[in-house]
Parts: sequence; structure tokens; C-alpha cells
Amino acid sequence: MYPHERSLVEEWKNEPFALIGVNSDADKEKLRPRLAEERITWRSFWNGPQGTSGPISKAWKVTGWPTVYVIDHEGVIRHKSHGGPEMDKVLRECLEAAKQAAATAR
Repeated sequence: MYPHERSLVEEWKNEPFALIGVNSDADKEKLRPRLAEERITWRSFWNGPQGTSGPISKAWKVTGWPTVYVIDHEGVIRHKSHGGPEMDKVLRECLEAAKQAAATAR
């Protein structure tokens, strides 16, 4: 999903949008060069040495990787999936809702 995530970050760099990642690699030192190699420019949290059984994936009940949560501007989870066209549709809807809410608040 990295290429698609990079395209979203670039496309929406001036929009009310943030991409946050969680990485499940068990070895943090091996992870650092991989993040650079994959050009991960967005915030990415480490799930700990337990890898896919780490604290973040446990708290969010993640059972498969990648798992994507789309959270709107009000903090509501609007979608959970492993990516794909439906995720992009919900992302665009949430972006429009956030822009409308911002315009109304002015």
C-alpha cells in the first residue's frame, strides 16, 4: 500500500488530511532504513518488539495487515478495511465533510 499511501499524501498535502501508520516490524533498528527506502514521510508509530501482537494492534483489534481505519474530522471511525476502492470513496467523502465543516465554522 505504500505507493498508494504516498499518492494520497501528495494529492492531499494542502487539505485537512493526515495519514498515520503503525509498523509491525519486530526489529526497530531494521525498520528505520526501510522507512527511508519506502519514502515514508508521514507519522508512523512502532508497534513494539512483539510485532503484529504489539500494544497498538491489540488496542485497535487489528487481526490482519494492512488494516486501514478511516477516521473523520470528528474522530469517528467511518471505515475499516484492508484498502481498496471503497476506502478511497470513504476518504473522499470524509475530506469533503471536513472541508464543509471548516467553511461553516468560519
